[in-house]
Amino acid sequence: MSRVKRGVAASKRRKNVLEMAKGFRWRRSKNYVAAKEAILKAGKYAHRDRRAKKRTNRALWILRLNNAVRLFDTTYSKFIAILKSKNVEIDRKVLSQLAAENPTIFSKFMEKMK
Repeated sequence: MSRVKRGVAASKRRKNVLEMAKGFRWRRSKNYVAAKEAILKAGKYAHRDRRAKKRTNRALWILRLNNAVRLFDTTYSKFIAILKSKNVEIDRKVLSQLAAENPTIFSKFMEKMK
C-alpha cells in the first residue's frame, strides 16, 4: 500500500480557519489555535444573537405601540384585546411602523377600532 502524506489537507484546513478569522484582533487572527477557538465562539454568539434580535425588535414594536396608543387614552394590553375581539390580524411590526411613520393614518385606524 502506498504512503499517504496529509500535509496538504492540514495546511488547507488551517488556512481556511485563519481566513475566517481575518479581521479579528491580535493573536486571534494569526495563531491557528486561538483563531479556531475565536471562530467557534463567534459562531455561537452569532447564532444566539440572531434569536435575541427578534426578541429585542418585538419589544421595541410593543414599546412604540404602547406610546402611540396612550395618546388615544388606552393602554397597549387593551388595544391588543380590541384587535383580537375584532379579528384584526395586523402584526405589531406593521402597527408600530404605521404609528411612527404615518400618525394621521394610525389615528384613523384607532378611531375605527374604538
